[in-house]
Amino acid sequence: MDWHLDITIESPFEDVISENSLRHVTENVLGHEGVEHPVELSLLITGDETVHELNRNYRQLDETTDVLAFAFQEDSDFPSPVDGITQLGEVIISAEQAERQAAENEHSLEQEIAILTIHGILHLLGYDHQNNKEEQAMRAREKGILDRLSRA
Repeated sequence: MDWHLDITIESPFEDVISENSLRHVTENVLGHEGVEHPVELSLLITGDETVHELNRNYRQLDETTDVLAFAFQEDSDFPSPVDGITQLGEVIISAEQAERQAAENEHSLEQEIAILTIHGILHLLGYDHQNNKEEQAMRAREKGILDRLSRA
């Protein structure tokens, strides 16, 4: 597929998180969701401080979180891109929060990062969890993608 993925792993996390793994997860999400047209998205792996600052500035929540997703296509009246590439948005993950959650959930950091990547990209594709029905639908999509990844 013609997917443009901009993956940035900030120091010191590049020693423990694989760009190839992130690319594999991202491509599986897009494939599972039937994204066939050219898209571009950014994925940033950073620390608590950056995520906390972004959460405070853009969501008015003065705390760190595990994943933030900033969709560029939320408005259905957004004009079609001239170059034919849809700008989906940016997913930002706190590696430090992911480490804590991986320990709590007794699985690897790689699995936690995959879960958060899937969650963030689904937000970019329009999924949400503002109510129980939306949350169930989103969790089902996440599980389907995780199952697909475990078979790959």
